[in-house]
Amino acid sequence: MAKRDYYEVLGVSKSASADEIKKAYRRLAMKHHPDRNKDDAGSGGKFKEVKEAYEVLRDSDKRAAYDRFGHDGLRGAGMGGPGGFSAEGFSDIFGDVFGDIFGGGGARRGGAQVFRGADLGYELRLDLERAVSGDTVTIEVPSQVTCETCDGSGAKKGTEPTQCSTCGGAGQVRMQQGFFSIQQTCPACKGAGTMISDPCESCHGRGRVRKTRTLSVKVPAGVDDGDRIRLSGEGEAGRNGGPPGDLYVEIRINPHKIFMRDGADLSCEVPISFSTAALGGDVELPTLEGNVSLKVPAGTQSGKVFRLRGKGVTTVRDPRKGDLFARVAVETPVNLTNEQKELLSKFDDTVQAGGDKHSPRADTWFDTVKRFFERIGH
Repeated sequence: MAKRDYYEVLGVSKSASADEIKKAYRRLAMKHHPDRNKDDAGSGGKFKEVKEAYEVLRDSDKRAAYDRFGHDGLRGAGMGGPGGFSAEGFSDIFGDVFGDIFGGGGARRGGAQVFRGADLGYELRLDLERAVSGDTVTIEVPSQVTCETCDGSGAKKGTEPTQCSTCGGAGQVRMQQGFFSIQQTCPACKGAGTMISDPCESCHGRGRVRKTRTLSVKVPAGVDDGDRIRLSGEGEAGRNGGPPGDLYVEIRINPHKIFMRDGADLSCEVPISFSTAALGGDVELPTLEGNVSLKVPAGTQSGKVFRLRGKGVTTVRDPRKGDLFARVAVETPVNLTNEQKELLSKFDDTVQAGGDKHSPRADTWFDTVKRFFERIGH
């Protein structure tokens, strides 16, 4: 019986990419697998036909010979057995396709498993002034570093780790479950691929020791609370030659005695005297760049907010300065003398005589309360 065209078997065109051929094989192999079609006597033949087609078309040299000469071009090209298919290397083919599902193919790529070091976190507390201007800060970070005595091998000086007899140094072992081959970490060496009979006295065979390192962190100007600075490779040391992790420095801004920050804007509360609020005047106002004069108009009420443009701060994402919002708070005089009390009493009498001319908000408030109770009474 004449062989079917391999492209026809897999249901792909002659211009199909390697990825398209692989996907077609995966689909058909699962469809015609004998374990899934125990009642279908013809499934075994279809499965072999699909495997044979994939073994040719996955190999660029064999595919080129097939495209040029057809089935005759594959004779003597390693296609052993009747019909040109060799079962040798079948596990490799199947592992290539299904390795991402069942964990296969890792041991074939060779070598013990390597592990990246863990990432570390560090909380860096800064005053507002240092966060705004930027600074270089020295920090001490405890972490796992490569043991200097054994250079990370874990073995005593003068000795070497021996190859694991269970996995043969691969760090992984295969478990056969029916037709499928499942790969997992070697239980004997825990993926290292080696065994240590005489461990290092400094690290006790771990290859790493705990050590406090001193690092210099450059804090950019304008950092805010919650920002993170990444120091690549400054985390814990990796295992089996793996790369180190990273260190993430998280910024925390200490509460300021005067200012509160909201992004690039600052806000503060400015106490002013009763006379300044009534008569107006200039008030000395602090900023991060020095004091400025704030002109308070006559008749300013407590709680009024003044905006000073460009007196805020910059951020790491925007070089433009924000604004400063100053909220005035009128202070009530305390510990008055008898003379001061008498003067204030006389002053209050003159204010009351003026009605809403001097206290427009008070009269408005009383009118609102009066209307409220009248509405309730109805």
